[in-house]
Amino acid sequence: MKKLLIAAVLLSFAPTPAHAEHWDVIGQKLKNGCTMGQYMAIVKDFNAWGKSYGYSTTIITPIQDADQATFWWIGKTPNAAKFGAAWDAWRDAQADASSAPAKLQARFDACADNTSRSGYDAW
Repeated sequence: MKKLLIAAVLLSFAPTPAHAEHWDVIGQKLKNGCTMGQYMAIVKDFNAWGKSYGYSTTIITPIQDADQATFWWIGKTPNAAKFGAAWDAWRDAQADASSAPAKLQARFDACADNTSRSGYDAW
């Protein structure tokens, strides 16, 4: 029994593969003339684009917060590598105004301003 206990303790220190989602967190405020319904229609179209990259977005809006105007984009990918691939595709497509990402970015720009952006590993 003592040997079993020692083995269990030793195994608890063994390295194990870690898996962390990547969260892309963006604070935003709507521009005058844009509604949350209009913004969510853009998010829906973005999620359709992001699906092939494993990127999905949830929007959270404040219920209890000193800043009722800022809402949060919570973009999730299975890991940082997937986020990087999605980001590269998004960024590179901006050079072509007729690409789906460039058209989506124009819609986002017309509707909301980014106030902050952060990336996180979520365990």
